[in-house]
Amino acid sequence: MLAILTSASLQGIDAELVHVEVNTGEAGAPDLVMVGLPDTGVKESRDRVSSALTNSGFKMPWSRTTINLAPGHLRKEGPMYDLPIALGILTATQQLGEGLLEDCLVAGELSLSGATRPIRGGLAMGKLARALGKRRLLLPVDSSNEAALVEGLQVFAIPSLDVAFRYLVGEIALVPVVPQDLSSPEKKVSPGDFSEIKGQHTVRRAVEIAVAGNHNILLLGPPGSGKSMIAKRIPTIMPAPTRDESLEILSIHSAAGITLAARGNSFGSRPVRTPHHTVSDVALLGGGSIPGPGEISLAHHGVLFLDELPEFKRSALEVLRQPLEDGQVTISRSAGKITVPCAFMLVAAMNPCPCGYLGDPRHNCRCTPTQVQRYRNRISGPLLDRIDLHVEAPALTMSELRGETAAESSDSIRQRTESARDRQRRRFSGTATGSNARMTHAQIRRYCHVTPQMGDLLQSAMEQLHLSARAYDRILKVALTLADLSGSDAIAESHLLEAIQYRSLDRRLFY
Repeated sequence: MLAILTSASLQGIDAELVHVEVNTGEAGAPDLVMVGLPDTGVKESRDRVSSALTNSGFKMPWSRTTINLAPGHLRKEGPMYDLPIALGILTATQQLGEGLLEDCLVAGELSLSGATRPIRGGLAMGKLARALGKRRLLLPVDSSNEAALVEGLQVFAIPSLDVAFRYLVGEIALVPVVPQDLSSPEKKVSPGDFSEIKGQHTVRRAVEIAVAGNHNILLLGPPGSGKSMIAKRIPTIMPAPTRDESLEILSIHSAAGITLAARGNSFGSRPVRTPHHTVSDVALLGGGSIPGPGEISLAHHGVLFLDELPEFKRSALEVLRQPLEDGQVTISRSAGKITVPCAFMLVAAMNPCPCGYLGDPRHNCRCTPTQVQRYRNRISGPLLDRIDLHVEAPALTMSELRGETAAESSDSIRQRTESARDRQRRRFSGTATGSNARMTHAQIRRYCHVTPQMGDLLQSAMEQLHLSARAYDRILKVALTLADLSGSDAIAESHLLEAIQYRSLDRRLFY
């Protein structure tokens, strides 16, 4: 007998339709034959399903059984087909009534005991089920919460194969998973507060500007100046993500195997990724035999913090150039091509030289000019051009370290950044642009008006600092963010001058 179930295959961060076809009663010795371009993880489903069926009290077919995962051209990976294969076998052997799964999309891994285990891409499968017109989605318990966020779909948490069987035949009733309320996020434990930072008023100001406009920022200073401390507190002054942003973040994390439970069920904070400088190009950009998201995509709508920037491999840094410009990355492999969003805010930190003390009045630098130049040349000019703000973090004085006066808190700064982001949302309403840093050239011409006098000032700065055309656009974007922070609808000369000041490091220190 032939049984056909609906399941899904995860391709990047999206799910694609897969039909699980199970045919029993074929001539030949009893065996389970798997076809449909399965990888090793899928082929091993035969052994897991066999044990799960037996340990759950069901009978295995006593004839040759062929399991086809269609379409055959689509590569299948992972254990997510265990549950639909097991239910397909029960249907094909008439242990489960025919037609009970017509309105269902099913996915899930099985243990040898028959219990289910979480899978990747629950949210993507929920979107696919709704697009296919399915009324019900059967998923493991830990994968069902994220899928329940898809409106117009009933999601059922399946703890085991036995529970799935008894639910389908009507022996027990299951209640659909109640979606979480995204408007009342649970707060995570804060990594710190800006009030704990001593001194560094210029850096604090630059970081506030960067967060307000979602600009990339580079912090340069000696060891112990507070670069990492400041960077780790940036999430505390970032506006909470909107519902749409939260769903995009969750979709990417779900595809990477980071479940809602693993994220602490929190929608109140943006993702922060801090890869080590030994990270590979593929891990940073994304890829693999079957393409998947990397660190830059996991930082979507959040922060990618690269500490000790020159220590990263040159090739790993260069792959950031196109994603920083476009906000998305296209990964092509023999198994397929995917495009993944990666609109992240880059926060980078570095020392001025290999020993770290160049320009520090209290320490002697031990580096030769050649060593300093070689160290700085690890960061290419094109990459540096894509970083909007470059700011020095000088070593703190003893009086600053001993000071008892508390600095401004994160809550106070966040109120200003949220106000600036609200202005930007209203400005770009109805477009794909979400912040000043993501403005197109047409939007720059429309919103970044400068007077002839300011134009001459900007031209003079461009010529003296030898800045590129890309730097010209980024200065205007930062100037508009400064106007938003001040509550102004137009760029003033003071905004332009401050924006230019944050571009001086790239040429003065690197060329």
